[in-house]
Amino acid sequence: MSRWAPVSWWSARDAVRVGAGGVLDVLHPLLVMARGLGRLAALGRAWWARTPRERKGPGLLAVAACGVGVWLLPYGPALAGLALAGAAAWYGRERGGAVQEETLGGDEVERLHTVYEALVPYFAREADPAGEPLYAYDGTWERAVVDHAFRAGRLSRLLVRYPAFFPDGEPGERLRIERVLAAKAGRGREYRFGWDEERNLLEMTALEPLPTGIPAQPFVTGPGETVLGFTDGAAVRRTVPVLTGDAREAEGAGDAGGAGELCDVPPVVWRTGPRSTESHLLVVGTAGAGASSLVRSVALQALRRGEVVVVDGDGGGGFSCLAGRRGVLGVESSLTGALASLEWVVRETERRLLAASRARQHGAEVPQDARSPLWVLLDRPAVLSHLARAEGRPDPQELLRVPLRHGRAAGVTVVVAEQFEAAEELTDAVLAYPRARVVLGATTGEQVFSVLGASAPTGPVPETPAGRGFARLGTGPVLRLQVPATPDPSDETARESERAAVRALLPEPVRAPGAGQAT
Repeated sequence: MSRWAPVSWWSARDAVRVGAGGVLDVLHPLLVMARGLGRLAALGRAWWARTPRERKGPGLLAVAACGVGVWLLPYGPALAGLALAGAAAWYGRERGGAVQEETLGGDEVERLHTVYEALVPYFAREADPAGEPLYAYDGTWERAVVDHAFRAGRLSRLLVRYPAFFPDGEPGERLRIERVLAAKAGRGREYRFGWDEERNLLEMTALEPLPTGIPAQPFVTGPGETVLGFTDGAAVRRTVPVLTGDAREAEGAGDAGGAGELCDVPPVVWRTGPRSTESHLLVVGTAGAGASSLVRSVALQALRRGEVVVVDGDGGGGFSCLAGRRGVLGVESSLTGALASLEWVVRETERRLLAASRARQHGAEVPQDARSPLWVLLDRPAVLSHLARAEGRPDPQELLRVPLRHGRAAGVTVVVAEQFEAAEELTDAVLAYPRARVVLGATTGEQVFSVLGASAPTGPVPETPAGRGFARLGTGPVLRLQVPATPDPSDETARESERAAVRALLPEPVRAPGAGQAT
């Protein structure tokens, strides 16, 4: 008998399990209805909690009147019961959010409670007229958290409701809340914050890091389009094919089976030309953030369809690779050369305007030399302005007023890059006319707002790689930005694959070294 005891035990367990499964299948509609009724009751309690005290009496009166009307209607109670059953079945179905709520672990509940307690000092006030305020020192997180999601044990999404009295229109107040949420949700990640001022909702989403291994390369763009960098897929409606750094490295080594691959990434495309509303670009960044790398990337793309004049303010030699190349009219680093080049740019802008005006008066087509793209790139102009004041000479930035004001009609595009330490040296014209703007480096919310005119959609970046920042085109949204790696080919500290990619994009040298120089 003892030999068959285990068999009988396992048979009994199987029978119980099968029977329990059958009972659950039979009772599943009842379980769904019960779960739906519970959720409807929770929605009713939530509505009652957020309804102001002065509206609760009229609300109860309206509900009672509706109940009496339904009772007096023919078949009214039966129809009301069917409607309630349908609503309970709808709300009782297995949804992703409901399953997540039922499977929350103790650590996840503790994290949500910690976030709630951290927000209480900012969203609670002592004399709150509400009987049950959203945020109180003895409250629970279920009253304020509308939705949440976890990934690998950490908060990946959070949607909270905040009181109507919170000044959500002030950037400083928003920034305080964003810093608290980013700290409590976990450092080392970047978060996007969305403020719904109409419904008093704040959404926080953990973002994936932007790709940093994309070197300079011929991007697939149309006429007048320049790729400033790459951003989130949900922020733009377009992608461009690019080769990653590993792919280009493998390609250069002749290894067809390299680890890199051709992939589509969302770009930040800056459009220039006579129909563009953002015909000039201003780049401001911290030291070593990659502002010069962005200017080099813009220069390499501009040389595909136009001519370039480069002014290297600090004289670091980061643009010497462009000297003597076809399409490069000049690379100047001295004050004398910069003034001569910019004076020529002013005369060239006026000449193009006159040529276009005469052609339109005679009904003829604008000459090609008056509408071909001309790019003026200035890196660190504040250094030259300081030298000009010391020597009593004209400020080079003042010479930019004409191309900045009339450049769109003349086909002249101006790009200015400066560091935050010398941003106060920029003239009013340089600060006013460029409507396409980029901020690079580890910056504060105040610095981003001072340049872009809007707050950053994310909190502080925990680790800021070179070329990482934000971009805003005109009055559009602020986008995260990662500039393609475009180092100086003579910089031995950069990766050889990235330097080789820049050398491959350089135009061929001119035969006569002095030809094509700006005079």
